[in-house]
Amino acid sequence: MTLIEFVNLLASALLLAGIYAVMSVGMTVIYGVMKIVNLAHAGFMMLGAYLALELFERFRIDPILAALLVFPVMFVVGRVLHWLLVRRLPTSDQPTLASLLLMFGLWLVLQNLGYFIWGNADRSIYTSHTLSLLRFGAVTISTVRLVVFGAAVACMVALHLILNHTWFGRSVRALIQNRYAGQIVGVDDQKTASITFGLGIGFAGLAGALLASLYSFNPDFGRPFLIRAFVIIVLGGLESVSGVAIGAFVLAFVETFGILFVPAGYQLALSYGLLVVVLIFLPGGVAALTAKVRRLA
Repeated sequence: MTLIEFVNLLASALLLAGIYAVMSVGMTVIYGVMKIVNLAHAGFMMLGAYLALELFERFRIDPILAALLVFPVMFVVGRVLHWLLVRRLPTSDQPTLASLLLMFGLWLVLQNLGYFIWGNADRSIYTSHTLSLLRFGAVTISTVRLVVFGAAVACMVALHLILNHTWFGRSVRALIQNRYAGQIVGVDDQKTASITFGLGIGFAGLAGALLASLYSFNPDFGRPFLIRAFVIIVLGGLESVSGVAIGAFVLAFVETFGILFVPAGYQLALSYGLLVVVLIFLPGGVAALTAKVRRLA
């Protein structure tokens, strides 16, 4: 491999990591606060992709702007679903069978709703920039991927500011560390959980809408990305929002450079293999490794 090829692949991995981070952070915050493994994440990503398509086809709204408009819509959907269904689940420090079945059933409902409304044909969002390229010396970057990466990074920065500089962020961090201690000091766990679930669903829809600018999609669109999201949050440490960025880059790096050795059709096998390796040798993820290094220092 030449240096130019390496730099191009590294740039591709970085751009892919940005969207992978946005794709996974919603699952992380929901699990951290509510201890719910959101299997319906894939369905909400699919819904976000089709909402972006409808906004583009009916109102000629730019796909990136459409993705940003999808976020508040999905946020409201998430809060409504929390009020109707999720808040009725028993509170627990570990994922429960009831929550897994509810989220899995919701995924199936969303998927079949997608088939009913939009059919099973693959759809795509094409604009004048879809095939355009930018050249930075010897490095060639897809314009759409760069714009999607910029939107993803902006959303991650906004989430970081919210979690570190607002009352909601303090409540989220308190409940992630210790739910009962948080309740003792006055954290409204139900209100925080409702906003968190809405935020997680909002990010799922946003990620689906951004991915719709890069890939073709159908009602089963979210499934392979759900698997990748699991790998990323396990790499990051399940409850670590900052660890998501590291996990996203690791997976994107493995997939991007793995194509040199493994056919593109087997990329999910790389994700599965990475998940197995992490569960065996680093079950606590990057967050646990970082904490261990700090203790030793």
